[in-house]
Amino acid sequence: MSIELRHISKRFGDITAVRNISFTVGEGELVGLLGPSGGGKTTVLRMIAGLETPTEGDLFVRGRRMNDVPVQTRNIGFVFQGYALFKTMTVFDNIAFGLRIQKQRCADIAARVEELVKTLGLEGLERRFPHQLSGGQRQRVAIARALAPKPNVLLLDEPFGAVDAKIRQELREWLVQLHDELNITTVFVTHDQEEAMEVSNRILIFSRGNLEQLGTPREVYEQPRNEFVARFIGVMNVLEMTVSGGIARLGGLSFPAHGHSEGQTLRIGFRPYAVQVSMSPNEYRHQAILKHTYFLGIMLRLELETPDGLVVRARMSKEDYARLKLEDGMSVSFQIREYRVLAREGEILTPEVSIAHPTVLGEGI
Repeated sequence: MSIELRHISKRFGDITAVRNISFTVGEGELVGLLGPSGGGKTTVLRMIAGLETPTEGDLFVRGRRMNDVPVQTRNIGFVFQGYALFKTMTVFDNIAFGLRIQKQRCADIAARVEELVKTLGLEGLERRFPHQLSGGQRQRVAIARALAPKPNVLLLDEPFGAVDAKIRQELREWLVQLHDELNITTVFVTHDQEEAMEVSNRILIFSRGNLEQLGTPREVYEQPRNEFVARFIGVMNVLEMTVSGGIARLGGLSFPAHGHSEGQTLRIGFRPYAVQVSMSPNEYRHQAILKHTYFLGIMLRLELETPDGLVVRARMSKEDYARLKLEDGMSVSFQIREYRVLAREGEILTPEVSIAHPTVLGEGI
C-alpha cells in the first residue's frame, strides 16, 4: 500500500477534528476526500503531508511509519488551496524551487523543469510571473512545482476551488489524464460531489470527524451506508415511515419491511432515477401532481406532490419527458423501482438490512 492510516485521531484542545479513522490508498490510486466544511478531510490531508501530527494512531507511507518524520523529508508533494506560488519568481523558478533546495545540479534542474513544462502544457510561460497567468495556468504551475522533486505521493487541497466553472471542468479532465500518464498516488480534498465522482478512483466521505464511507463513485452513490452519505452524494428522496404489519407506511406510500419490528421507525431512501412516471393517472398505483420541472441539460428533475402532500423527486431524460408530453400541473402516476433502508448519520446497518430492493413498490401492497 502507498498510504495507510490506522486508528488515527486528531484533537485540537477540546475539539476532535478526526475520530479513529482507518483506510488505505493503493499505489497509483487517485482518491478523493469529500465532505462538508469541518468534516475532517483537510486535517487528514495535512497529517499525511506532515503539517499536522496525529494525536493517536499510526500513519504509514510505503510501509514506513511517518508520525514523527519531518515534513521536508517525507518526499510528499503538496499543492495548497491558494496555489501559494512565489509572486516574485517566474514560472521556471517556481517549478525549480524544490530542486534548488535539494541542491541539484543546474543542468538536472533545467531538464526536469523542461520536462514538467511540456507535460503540464506550460510551454512559452517559463518567464512569466504568477500575476501574468490565468487561474488554470497558476494551478498547473503549483502542481508542477509539487511534482518536480518526484514525490512518492501528491496531495491536493481543494485544487480547483479558485477557478470558474468552465476552467474547473477542464482541469478535472486534465488531472485525470495527468494521473494516468504519471501513475503517481494522488489524494485530493474537495467539497464538490460532482468533482469527486468524476475524478476519483475511490471516494472517502467525511462528516464531523468521522469516515462515513469509502468506496468507488458507483458504490457510494448506489449503496450509501447511511442517510448522510445518501443525501450528500447526489439527490435522494428520504421518507420517515412506520412499520405496521410488515409494511413501512407513510400516507399513501408503502414499502415491504419484512424483518422489522411492529411500530419501528425506518428511514426509506430512493434515488430520483428509481421513480418511474406515467402521464396516465391510472397506469401506476400512486397518483400525484407534477408540480415543477427543473431543466438540468440532458436530464430533467420532476417534483411530484401526492394527495397526502408528500413531495417525491423523479428524474428522466428530456427525450422521455417530450415523448410522454408531460407538463407542470398534470395529474400523473408513478412507481418506485428500488429503495434502501438508511441508517442515520454515524450509524451503519448490516448488509441484509440496508440492501437495495430492486422491485416495483406499491403494487399489491
